[in-house]
Amino acid sequence: MSSPARLPESARLRERGAATWAVAVTHPMVVAIGSGTLPHETFRFYFEQNVQYLHEYVRAIALTIAAAPDRSSQSVLARFLGQIVDVEIPANLAFLARLGGSAASLPDPLPTTRGYASHLLATAREGNMAVALAALLPCQWSYGEIGQRLTASGVPDDPVYADWIAMFSGDGYDDLVRASTGLLDSCARDASPAATAAAFDRATAYELAFWEMAYTRGASDGAGV
Repeated sequence: MSSPARLPESARLRERGAATWAVAVTHPMVVAIGSGTLPHETFRFYFEQNVQYLHEYVRAIALTIAAAPDRSSQSVLARFLGQIVDVEIPANLAFLARLGGSAASLPDPLPTTRGYASHLLATAREGNMAVALAALLPCQWSYGEIGQRLTASGVPDDPVYADWIAMFSGDGYDDLVRASTGLLDSCARDASPAATAAAFDRATAYELAFWEMAYTRGASDGAGV
């Protein structure tokens, strides 16, 4: 009798963290973005923290590229890096300006922002591509799911929210998520399942904490993950 087929690593990680993941992608802030009812001040607060987080996310992806063993892996990670550097950071700065904020006067990063960035950077510095990807993917992957969910439920009239949703709901973004999760699946044998699980679970918890921190405009921050 043959043993059951092993799940791809991305599916295994997603399945074990399903409860936290579900709460993150259906957080009240996400729902309010989808309905167009989120106060613009709250969305501005989100961008003020997210711009700072994304700069550290770039550094973590770059460290992961340094650990990539071949050109194929480097190519996927370069696309991942380009999405953040060339698309998301400029878009976040533009959204911030549309909402009355300024990149020149950002508040200090809050503990959740710093903690999430520190987790990504520390994991990437270990030099294991699979473990680093496990930490990086909850952000990219969950935003793709959020974009698809909100598009399916009907895009709001407010152009700020409609434009944000569009950034994560296109075929190009979905293709990148598939490439990134596929890369994790292909290199998972080079890392312990416990290490990838710990990196993924902590990053997923930070995704939820980041939404909560933004939604409460910092009132919920500092509790830790």
